[in-house]
Amino acid sequence: MIRQPDVGPILQTAFSFWSSKVLLTAVEFGLFTRLAKRKLTAAELGAELELHARGTFDFFDALVAMGFLGREGDGPAAKYHNTEAGALYLDRASPRYVGGILEMLNARLFRFWHDLPTALRTGKPQNETKHGQKGIFEELYAELPKLEQFMGAMTGLSRINFEAFAEKFDFKPFKTLCDVGGATGLLCIEVAKRHAHLRCTSFDLPPVEAIAKKSIAAANLGVRVGTAAGDFFKDPLPKADVITMGMILHDWNLEKKKHLIRSAYQALPPGGALVAIEALIDDRRRENVFGLLMSLNMLIEFGEAFDYSGADFRGWCGEAGFKRFDVIHLAGASSAAVAYK
Repeated sequence: MIRQPDVGPILQTAFSFWSSKVLLTAVEFGLFTRLAKRKLTAAELGAELELHARGTFDFFDALVAMGFLGREGDGPAAKYHNTEAGALYLDRASPRYVGGILEMLNARLFRFWHDLPTALRTGKPQNETKHGQKGIFEELYAELPKLEQFMGAMTGLSRINFEAFAEKFDFKPFKTLCDVGGATGLLCIEVAKRHAHLRCTSFDLPPVEAIAKKSIAAANLGVRVGTAAGDFFKDPLPKADVITMGMILHDWNLEKKKHLIRSAYQALPPGGALVAIEALIDDRRRENVFGLLMSLNMLIEFGEAFDYSGADFRGWCGEAGFKRFDVIHLAGASSAAVAYK
């Protein structure tokens, strides 16, 4: 008998949007936040979430089967509770909450990815701009409270990578750091917490500076972490020994990527380092599925924008004059690509 290939991976991938939508819906409902440290029956939890009785057992038990909820017992009397990971990453009250990005996936990207075929055929964005609306960043920057809420929601996912970077990168030879596109100042905060000899600057557009200052003050790091305001396509970057860009380069086309790399080169001293933190695609483009999917997401969001490999980064930085390169794995699919002047 000829052994046939396993059809399982094909079907699992084809149906994976089912499980994705269940998890995203649970986050949208605030299920993990509602549970917190409690244990509730399906009827109790369903009532608090205002769910129809028809779907409660299927919904909650699917989350149990996927490993996102815990359950004690079986049947109507069984009680549901957060897993350790759910409590840590999906409860909005947790400082390590990553649900902000999940909320955005559910509210925006889930429907935009329906138009992936159109994006692949046209090379055009498939987000709000396709329908004559403002793009997400244009909309957010128009209202400071909305911008602050969005950036706060995104910090959970970034924190994991920034903590890993702060612990794995050798900061001993350097005295100053500037984080370009610093948003809430999170990267500067995480680095400053661990390296008392460093002085850090979070650089972003003027509307963001007030948000960063508030975060820095809350971390009691105002003495060693400052802010600077400007447009990184129009203004010179603040001079520093290390310049970081966390999930910045992938937002732009090749011309603008190279502009940012040249600007960093000009702002660095000899021996200084440019660090790009991304879901870096592996050089052979065979392994980092998330990095490749993220690049498709950049197509859907921005059209010409794309993610890249360490080899791509080395090539662009070499053109700008950088001499030495490294890649440091951080967490999950993310790495830090480093170029030394």
